[in-house]
Amino acid sequence: MDYLQNLNETQLEAVQTVDGPLLVLAGAGTGKTRVLTTRLAHILLQGKARPWEVLAVTFTNKAAREMKERVASLIHRPVEGWWVGTFHAVGARMLRANAEAAGLRSNFTILDTDDQIRLIKQLIDVHEIDEKRWPARVIAGTIQRWKDRGLMPDKVTPGEGSDADEGRILSLYGEYQQRLAVLNAADFGDLLLLCLKLFQDHPQILADYQNQFRYVLVDEYQDTNVAQYLWLRLLAQKHKNICCVGDDDQSIYSWRGAEVGNILRFDEDFSDAAIVRLERNYRSTPHILAAASGLISHNEGRLGKTLWTDANDGEPVQVRGVWDGEEEARVVGDAIETLHRKDHALNEIAILVRASFQTREFEECMITLGVPYRIIGGARFYERQEIRDAIAYLRVTVQPDDDLAFERIINLPKRGIGKAAMQTIHQFARAEGISLTRAVLRLVETDEFRPKVRATLAALMNDFERWRKLVSVMHHPELVGTILDESGYTAMWRENKATDAPGRLDNLKELVVALEDFENIGGFLEHVSLVMENEESQELDKVTMMTLHGAKGLEFETVFLPGWEDGLFPHQRSLDDSGASGLEEERRLAYVGLTRARKRATILYASNRRIYGKWQSAYPSRFIDELPVEHIAHTANPGLGDTGRSVEPSFGFDAPAEFRQSTWAARRAAAQPKRRTENLSWADSSGSDNGPAFTLNERIFHQKFGYGKIIAIDGNKLEVAFEKAGTKKVVDSFVERT
Repeated sequence: MDYLQNLNETQLEAVQTVDGPLLVLAGAGTGKTRVLTTRLAHILLQGKARPWEVLAVTFTNKAAREMKERVASLIHRPVEGWWVGTFHAVGARMLRANAEAAGLRSNFTILDTDDQIRLIKQLIDVHEIDEKRWPARVIAGTIQRWKDRGLMPDKVTPGEGSDADEGRILSLYGEYQQRLAVLNAADFGDLLLLCLKLFQDHPQILADYQNQFRYVLVDEYQDTNVAQYLWLRLLAQKHKNICCVGDDDQSIYSWRGAEVGNILRFDEDFSDAAIVRLERNYRSTPHILAAASGLISHNEGRLGKTLWTDANDGEPVQVRGVWDGEEEARVVGDAIETLHRKDHALNEIAILVRASFQTREFEECMITLGVPYRIIGGARFYERQEIRDAIAYLRVTVQPDDDLAFERIINLPKRGIGKAAMQTIHQFARAEGISLTRAVLRLVETDEFRPKVRATLAALMNDFERWRKLVSVMHHPELVGTILDESGYTAMWRENKATDAPGRLDNLKELVVALEDFENIGGFLEHVSLVMENEESQELDKVTMMTLHGAKGLEFETVFLPGWEDGLFPHQRSLDDSGASGLEEERRLAYVGLTRARKRATILYASNRRIYGKWQSAYPSRFIDELPVEHIAHTANPGLGDTGRSVEPSFGFDAPAEFRQSTWAARRAAAQPKRRTENLSWADSSGSDNGPAFTLNERIFHQKFGYGKIIAIDGNKLEVAFEKAGTKKVVDSFVERT
């Protein structure tokens, strides 16, 4: 039994507790995979079961492959006939073996996302559903959420179903399932949902599987949804030899259906369950572990464990206050350069952000310093779809003959400009040797287009002409907001109910902030061209940037955690949508971020953030106050930025805990009335912090145009007679009272 020699005491207990239900609470870096694979090998080598009598499920194909390879190396031979794979793969295998009973044929097709969307679009047309309000991808997401909860169309409650477009989406769900049956197809959600229905309709099939699987092993149990939970519980009912490995403190995927309650109530589902806690960490230093453990201890919805290690103390977790996001990026960039000069591999450095828009300033800094970097789980900032679209609008505004940019946004958002209209435009442009925009300007004066298309294109051309006139008179970040609003682009994403839509809107906000660093739109576009031309190098040694959600399961020597401010982290949207449970998940996300670090972790918060191009005070995250004082080193903002602007000094962690807690509580309370609006129309929301409305003849100051007097007011738009610049129209958020 040499395969047991390298296990610590609790790992050995988890491996050898073979019979009966077992929950292994595996903290970050405690050897979870080793326990799971060794336990599987132990069951086979001890003759407790034959390979086909063991069911082992994972969340990724990579994890399933690794499990097979490690078990084979432990038992010194390949294993044949066993059931190891992802939930979806095992579900598909069961359905193919019982296709007829499930209402399918054994050669059924598993639809990919594109095919699923195409089928839903067909049904949208039949039901005459407003696709602007309910895009096909949003409907697919709604249906998937019902399937994740194990709900066939007849099981969705009337109240919940009526919330989705007055019940029409629920009706479409029923027709969608009928259409799948006709096509002899299933989508990914069906691979478990149809298994549940199969087990319900055919108890003997369920009994056969229950008899077959003497042992059930589950990886990442905290990430299971309701359907996966029900499926596992049914299969384990006969022998009750189910081992679930997971970490309730790392449950961070509720937005995609994960239910942390599944792991929290394990001992209720299996009353005689044993619980083994893996708490010895082999990754991080004691300071990092103690800081993370102290933070997560503030969560009430957890089973409880405390990570420890016998490694050297290492460095305390650094907590640093900075003036703004630009200084935050510069501080991190300087630290990375210093580490790299000391032969620290860039591959072992990560910048982990709460929201993807935060990477923009770090990318700019890395490019300036010449430090190679990679974005994991997403495109670089200026390569993201919504940023490319917005930049295309700007390019057409300042350069009307930019055909590539014009073609990108002519039907974005959708304006009913179809293939036939585009062919007409291209043909005319080629024949006349002119650009697409010039072709459109001439064609709208003819009868080449249908009246509706002609009117739409004429309106778009008028919009661009109006925006061009504003280039020389309007502050350029304000103009960008106006273009994105008036074009309908921000409304398109605001009305989109996809899970990534809020993040895209955040990125558009950050784009407006980025423009503040340039004198005009032309200078900004030139900068973007140079950045985009700076192609990703082939160097293997690069700094990693990614979101905290994407970092789970990874580890790095050094981790930077920027943006720890209330409203950003914890994210206000999570607090608004989910209340106390949302706050606990945000805290688990912070815990995940800290435990990615092996030797160094640095948390940063800014005293100020630019929102819509306007400075706003930022407040340190409540999570900072929850870090154990003895395990951190806090460098407070000295009160002066590089420009010499004074701010309220931050206090150090030598202050009494009661003082720190009450002070941050007061800061947060004071911040609440100023909470960032989620209405992303710059023209509608950017003046929300100005206090009482402006009045006629009031004297104001504009950063670009100087002093002036208000001569007309239209909502939040002001007409101002400036002393030197003449009469201009501006948005109230860009002026100050004198």
